[in-house]
Amino acid sequence: MIAPRTLTSVRLQVGYGVEQGLDAQGLLNGSGITLDRLHHQSDETIEAEQELRVVENLCAQLGDPVRHGLAMGQRYHLSSYGVWGFALLTSPTFGDALRLGVRYLGLTFAFLAVDLAERGEEGVLMLGDGHLPESVRPYLLARDASAIMVIQQELFSERVALSSLRLRLPAGNEADFVRLFGRCPDFDEDCSEAAFALEALARPLPQANPLTARLCEEQCDQLLASRYAEDSLAARVRRRLLQQAGQFPDAEAVAGEMGMTSRTLRRRLKREGTCFRALLDEVRRMLAEQWLQMGVLTMEEISDRLGFSELSNFHHAFRRWTGQTPARFRRGVREGLSVR
Repeated sequence: MIAPRTLTSVRLQVGYGVEQGLDAQGLLNGSGITLDRLHHQSDETIEAEQELRVVENLCAQLGDPVRHGLAMGQRYHLSSYGVWGFALLTSPTFGDALRLGVRYLGLTFAFLAVDLAERGEEGVLMLGDGHLPESVRPYLLARDASAIMVIQQELFSERVALSSLRLRLPAGNEADFVRLFGRCPDFDEDCSEAAFALEALARPLPQANPLTARLCEEQCDQLLASRYAEDSLAARVRRRLLQQAGQFPDAEAVAGEMGMTSRTLRRRLKREGTCFRALLDEVRRMLAEQWLQMGVLTMEEISDRLGFSELSNFHHAFRRWTGQTPARFRRGVREGLSVR
């Protein structure tokens, strides 16, 4: 089962389709995604099947799916993947980044089954596509392979040379492959894989940061577990709150979206041992700790993203949640101390 994913990938592909002269609404037909949801810049989660329907609509209206897949893959930058991309960027070595990327592939927008193997003096990325419908397989194979090259180049600011490239695709678009991959593939193969010198796995990454990488890996663990979590009402409420960080809906709005009264919502959450306020605090605390650990956002930006009207309100809330100030928490992270 492919994990749920955010709307980012659908936004990118619909935007690409519109540039090719296609109708945005037509690309969303049958996906259960509205234009309003698409235009709302949040991390709302959708099922992989919903994105696959958009891909089917796109492929049905575009010729040369491999060419378009290669072009589309170039739009997936490390920043598109959230904490997964940051975890790769701060990994100690190229091999560490690849292994982490494969382990948490469910946090990406990939439809391929990707694995890493070592064969003699080569490292090999295997790209499995046998589970995909043939109507979209060439496009998704080209798209995901192209996106992998973007990620690799952004990790190093240069391309790791491929010793071989085998693809389960028909011959064509040779110039595009050479430009993006550095070599022309062997076409019409029975499997798809890219090989490179094994020694590349040991190459240190320029932005390596062991502490940040460890924290990001922990967040990847939590995020992936939550996406596969049992569909309890509390889990559904958490997911809904995470969709609009900074503009959290109230209990009445969430209950209405779930087809129940706020009284029923409170009763059912109580049966699960929690309440709406506790879930909202849990989501806010989780996001606050993640953003403080990553060290990228200012206190004011974190406060604003969490929906606090004043920075002082954020400070009071964080002290209530953790017993310490946000600044003390961030210093603890930097000093390598326990922050719990």
